[in-house]
Amino acid sequence: MKVIATPSAPAAIGPYVQGRVSGNLLFASGQIALDPATGELVGTTIEEQTAQVMKNVAAILAEAGTDFDHVLKATCFLDDINDFAAFNAEYAKSFGDARPARSAVGVAKLPKGALVEVEVIAEV
Repeated sequence: MKVIATPSAPAAIGPYVQGRVSGNLLFASGQIALDPATGELVGTTIEEQTAQVMKNVAAILAEAGTDFDHVLKATCFLDDINDFAAFNAEYAKSFGDARPARSAVGVAKLPKGALVEVEVIAEV
């Protein structure tokens, strides 16, 4: 197995890695809207935070040698399920026509007060 680590995505804030490749699959840890350089939360709206989350996911995908076209499954956690439509509009920009299977759930709370978290499994 190969550990994925890139300064272009936020460092882990707990006992985990940004991602791990096993065989031809990348298992990327959930990303919240942290700025990779500062570790601070970016944005106050679901749109702003989703845009940053997807940048972070893109950086992990790139480090693993893959991209959004190869994402097989995404799991999305929303602090407020009422943000579902606004989240979808921003999230969809990253995928174009190559949309993965996905789950999206409302949760009680996310780390650092984030509004959204996204994790992916992708083919490498």
